[in-house]
Amino acid sequence: MVQKVKIKYDEFGLAKFISEYKTTAQRKQEGKDKRTEVPREVHAEFEAASDRPDPVSVIKKSSEGRWEHLIPIRYGRMSRSPFAFLRGSASLMAMDIATTSSPDIRAQACGDCHLSNFGLYATPERNLIFDINDFDETLPAPFEWDIKRLAASFYVVGKVNGFSEKDCKMAARTCVRAYREAIAKFAAMKVLDVWYATLDMNTIIAMAPDEQAKRRRQAMAEKARTRVAENMFPKISQVISGRRTIVDQPPLIYHPSPELKMPENLFDTFEIYRKTLPYERQVLLDRYRFEDVAIKVVGVGSVGTRCGVVLMMAEEDDPLILQIKEANVSVLEPYAGKGQFRHHGERIVVGQRLMQSASDMLLGWTTGTSKDHRQFYIRQLRDMKYSVEVEMAPPDQLSNYAVVCGWTLARAHARSGDAAMITGYIGKSDVFDRAVGTFARLYADQTERDYAMFTGAITSGEITADMEN
Repeated sequence: MVQKVKIKYDEFGLAKFISEYKTTAQRKQEGKDKRTEVPREVHAEFEAASDRPDPVSVIKKSSEGRWEHLIPIRYGRMSRSPFAFLRGSASLMAMDIATTSSPDIRAQACGDCHLSNFGLYATPERNLIFDINDFDETLPAPFEWDIKRLAASFYVVGKVNGFSEKDCKMAARTCVRAYREAIAKFAAMKVLDVWYATLDMNTIIAMAPDEQAKRRRQAMAEKARTRVAENMFPKISQVISGRRTIVDQPPLIYHPSPELKMPENLFDTFEIYRKTLPYERQVLLDRYRFEDVAIKVVGVGSVGTRCGVVLMMAEEDDPLILQIKEANVSVLEPYAGKGQFRHHGERIVVGQRLMQSASDMLLGWTTGTSKDHRQFYIRQLRDMKYSVEVEMAPPDQLSNYAVVCGWTLARAHARSGDAAMITGYIGKSDVFDRAVGTFARLYADQTERDYAMFTGAITSGEITADMEN
């Protein structure tokens, strides 16, 4: 039976994570009391439901509404490894994880919380920080859904990298332990201190366990700082007949044909976006003029959705590059219930601002003006954004990365949910760590089985994959 979580809102439309005043100790005890109904040990359980749909059919369904000519690229990217498959099948894992037992302690969930959806980016003050960086599926939901997907992703990557079962287990458990220890600390902190908490690159470098790790992290920071519009601008644009345009690089970057407008009637759509920004950001945006727009294929799970890049200019050497992404229904919605925001672009933007310690200052949302009124959100493209290369990383590096991701997820949940209740439920021992670690192993095995069926469907010709050779 799929568990559905009812969401209540106060008179201001805010999720009622804490419906009335209770002390930290009282809320912590409430969390502890939930162990009676849902023991922590049950989080070790996972068995595919007897009526579970064929995973290939679930993936096909998740492709509905996408541009058909890009779907083979999506399938090709998913076929690269079991981890790539896990990345592209968030709807499949959401379906599975919703069947597991839950104490129903909610927070703003990322919804697609795997280890490659964390990374570096620049704050509006140009500080380089580490945080969750993908929120297409964000929605209020049981807190453990995120931590289970994250732990499973570490186990899957460990297996892809050829780790022993012991090392895979270590990476998954380390992630959960870091979450458990961090959420306990956040529960004891003052509210504003939780909101001020951030993990900047200087701190990450200082946390390095040895000189080699320190040099590796410093190199990551240097790479991230080069990923800015000024450096990308000469590579993706050219001047044609006196006008700066985006260079076509098919099939990944190209100008839309008349039947593939992206988004429709850009100027009207862009004005809607502009009005979602704070006034001072509107003034900033008005310094730039629109130059060009093109479709840009990104990621794994997003391939086939309407995503693009907008080139804007203030002066000839002063560009602003924005990314437009289509906003669809969260994969969690069938199981966690609908959120407060009917506009999925707004849902994503608000969820991102809730979970991140600092967000892109040009983050906003808009609606297309075509008959289907597609929804979008907009942000800066490559504003020092950098993801850690985890595949081929040795066991110690993956476990070190697990610590950082676990802390970061705990901070995000503490901002939006009830850290005291969560830590009361999880407790001080490693019971929850071991349980979720076992779940991660079971789900990694399930992912390999699903991946084999998926690649088999490609081999048989049931679905078509473009390997982008």
